[in-house]
Amino acid sequence: MVSYIRRFPRTLWLFLANLPMERKLIVVFIFLISMPITYVSYLSSRSTFNSVLVNATASAGQMADSASDTIDRYVADLKRYTALPLYNTDVQFYLEQEQTDWEKNTGMSMFLSYLNHTKEEIVAVYLVDKYGSVYYDKSSGISELFPEERLAQWQSLTESGVAPIVQGRHMIRVNAGDHREVFSILRTVSSVSSLQKIGIIVFDINISLFKGIVDPVNAVTQGSTLIVDDKGEMMYASPDDSGGGSGMLEKHTDKFLQQVSGPDGHFQLTLDGKEYLAVYTVSAKTGWTTMVSIPLERILSPVEKTRNAQVLTTLAIIAFALIVATFISHALTKPLKSMVRLMKQVQHGNLEVWLHPRYNDEIGMLGSHFNRMIIRVKDLLQEVKLTEKRKQKADMRALQNQINPHFIYNTLESIRMLAEGSDDPRVAKLTYLLGMQMRYGIVRSEEMVTIGQELDHTRNYLDMLQIRFPDKFSLKIDVPDALLSFPVIKLVFQPIVENAVFHGLEPKEGPGSIRITGWAERGKAVFCVEDDGVGMDEDTLRALNNTLTGGADGEKFGIGLRNVNERLRLDYGSPFGLRVESEAGQGTRVILRIENLSHRIED
Repeated sequence: MVSYIRRFPRTLWLFLANLPMERKLIVVFIFLISMPITYVSYLSSRSTFNSVLVNATASAGQMADSASDTIDRYVADLKRYTALPLYNTDVQFYLEQEQTDWEKNTGMSMFLSYLNHTKEEIVAVYLVDKYGSVYYDKSSGISELFPEERLAQWQSLTESGVAPIVQGRHMIRVNAGDHREVFSILRTVSSVSSLQKIGIIVFDINISLFKGIVDPVNAVTQGSTLIVDDKGEMMYASPDDSGGGSGMLEKHTDKFLQQVSGPDGHFQLTLDGKEYLAVYTVSAKTGWTTMVSIPLERILSPVEKTRNAQVLTTLAIIAFALIVATFISHALTKPLKSMVRLMKQVQHGNLEVWLHPRYNDEIGMLGSHFNRMIIRVKDLLQEVKLTEKRKQKADMRALQNQINPHFIYNTLESIRMLAEGSDDPRVAKLTYLLGMQMRYGIVRSEEMVTIGQELDHTRNYLDMLQIRFPDKFSLKIDVPDALLSFPVIKLVFQPIVENAVFHGLEPKEGPGSIRITGWAERGKAVFCVEDDGVGMDEDTLRALNNTLTGGADGEKFGIGLRNVNERLRLDYGSPFGLRVESEAGQGTRVILRIENLSHRIED
């Protein structure tokens, strides 16, 4: 598996590299266009998603805070109302009065009616006197209440102190067989003079109070609101969209409450396969938790529409880019395809082709160079034909002229034999050496010889000159045996030595010497032909070296050194050849470098 993963990038690269140029350009264009657009679309969608989520969270948090504050103020008002009996002396008196008469009933009814009408959502207000008698005032629509069923519970709740107490959501029986959901605010009524408990005041508040508070919250947030008291009991849960009860919030109250930590916050929760954003706030006054739950799909629905529009736009742009890239790629590669087609024709021998570039870009320049190449190939083929014809003529002349050197060599042999018969050893030796010189050029028709053979030929040449110039010069050869078998083209040393004799030693007064040395240097063979003749001045030396490197003063110095240098450079390459060093009156050194192309020399 790991090896496959490692091979995959290379396999993909080879696949792309082997595609036609037109498809490569299409792939590149689509990649360069689609990647930025896709990345920008992704960033935009991500930014929009986060922005919408943050805004929805902030808005829901503000609405939850507002609803919680409204509930706090409402409960605070009710708690203040529970203190009103403390400031009404008649009520204080009636609560301590044991018997019930018309005046007590009237006074208590008026006071309770006043309290009952302070808030629209109050279902009933109760006053329990010191002796357990219950007086109440009820809202319209209720004909009968049953406070006696709840008296024991009220006494139990208020026996711990005089502070107001909130009783959570519960059911009360009204009109014999009907029930209402309410929450209650209770308080012990104490005597102002004796501070003894003289009664209980109770407010029953319709649970529909919360609907009026949370409906605007739900309308703005498009969610549902849950209100839980300080004991973890649900006070109110918004009905679901179908209107069939409190729905999801009531069903999963515990799961929502498990995520609550701190005075406020938000979290995401998945319930029944749907994701919800929940924002909550915990009242510092009542300890009640107000929580707004919003389905994420409602929050993100506009984002999804925007994202879908971006996806469609991106696909449309990529499709348009594909069309444009195909058109441009075809336009760019069409000249190349034409050139490839013409090249195939040239490959099969048809040189009568011509490319017509339409533009002056790089492809147009390539087409122009292709046309020039075809013209040059035609010219070269014509030159090759002419050269072959000249070569055939030259071969014929060489075959014809070969008779003359053989005839001269045979004639020289006859003269040598006659000289030996006439007891003239100098003529015989001169004739013999001249014959050896001609034999070296005629018999050894192969192009390559060895260094040892070249040096023997050079010795024979100097022996022949010794007869003409007796005691004028001497030759010393210092070449390692390892170089003697080194292959080299013919007639390398003899022209250099000849140049040293006639231009260096002959003009010199007195005898002179020539020394040939050789050594190996970085896989190359280096030789030095040095004489102690008259040398040359700097201008002459500079002109000679310029001639050897391709200058135009070649006729001034003859053809000996130039011929050797050109043949060395043709056989071994331009870095090789001759270099001349000389000083006037100090002699001349000619250094040549050659290389065995098949066997490297060990230094």
